[in-house]
Amino acid sequence: MHSSKLAGMTLAVSAALVLGACGKQDAGGSGAESAQIIKIGFVAPLTGPQAHYGAEYKNGVTLAIEDANAAHPTLGGKPVTFVLDVEDDQADPKIATELAQKLVDDKVSGVIGHFNSGTSIPASTIYSQAGIPEIAMATAEAYTAQGYKTTFRSMTSDTQQGSVMGQYVVKKLGARKVAIIDDRTAYGQGLADQFARAVAAAGGSVIDREYTTDKASDFAAILTAVKGKHPDLIYYGGADSQSAPMVRQMKRLGIAIPLASGEMTKTPDFLKLAGADAEGTIASLAGLPLDKMPKGTDYAARYKARFNEEVATYSPYGYDATRIMIAAMEKANSADPATYLPVLASMDYTDAVTTPHLGYDDKGDLKVGGITVYKVVGGKWTVLESVGGSTAPAAASAAQ
Repeated sequence: MHSSKLAGMTLAVSAALVLGACGKQDAGGSGAESAQIIKIGFVAPLTGPQAHYGAEYKNGVTLAIEDANAAHPTLGGKPVTFVLDVEDDQADPKIATELAQKLVDDKVSGVIGHFNSGTSIPASTIYSQAGIPEIAMATAEAYTAQGYKTTFRSMTSDTQQGSVMGQYVVKKLGARKVAIIDDRTAYGQGLADQFARAVAAAGGSVIDREYTTDKASDFAAILTAVKGKHPDLIYYGGADSQSAPMVRQMKRLGIAIPLASGEMTKTPDFLKLAGADAEGTIASLAGLPLDKMPKGTDYAARYKARFNEEVATYSPYGYDATRIMIAAMEKANSADPATYLPVLASMDYTDAVTTPHLGYDDKGDLKVGGITVYKVVGGKWTVLESVGGSTAPAAASAAQ
């Protein structure tokens, strides 16, 4: 009995000592003053067929947090440490809203994510009601069209990307007749809708419009119907988990025309999944190619050193979103959302990886954007053309 009691006291004292030691560590590990923990939420698909998107996105955010903490940040003259509160929404809107409420309850100061438009849009209502800034990867027009003061983008919207691609395939590739397939998600449908409008505006015609889901893998019936309409090009709005098997099935069915798509197809995974059938596929991606970004080369080297893999698509945008959020807190000298939110909305951040000027318009869309069109040549994504991305007027004209 006595030894039991003594053991219990020893454990309690040991725990108190450990907690005390942890509480005394500051951002620089000096032990001089306890650092306040500032939580930043992160939500993306980290399991399931879109997990590769979320993993790379999270790496960029992680690197940004590490860089910020390495500078021994202070707010209000006191040391702070930024930490990530990571959640996996599995690209499911219902799970996304539950996790959004969880992050609000966790008292995060801001949120990076969600990744998908279909998850970001419902989650944004919860963050707006709580007054918590959210910088999402979502590209659907509806995300910022809601009018919330708390919503911001990491990438250019579907309006710009779809518009650029629609004009490009008609005017540059000579595809006068196009067929469109989308996965009915907010992202896929939104991108396809904008593409269709741009094709018509450029003098082309949409001769067939088909639909699938983001879980499908067999497209034989859809592609057979499309083949009978004799299009010059097929456009797909959706992810690489569908566009890769789709392009392989196109080749098996003797459909010898290009497949074009958006940034969720412009990935290393698409090249792996589609194999030799990827050749000739065209995809658009918001922003400049990595080696043309203001700090892209340096970022790529640091990313490789930290994670032992190459930059795929989304991590530089996650990095910049995190850095501008932290920069807004530092400029406002506060992590209180109500205090730093107006600062974030008016930022002109000139230390970004992806663009020389990172900032938002009154809806939360990027002021400076751009689109790059890529094609698979020799099993690699190669640049065809970049439109905009260096100045606000160029980005605006590209979207018209």
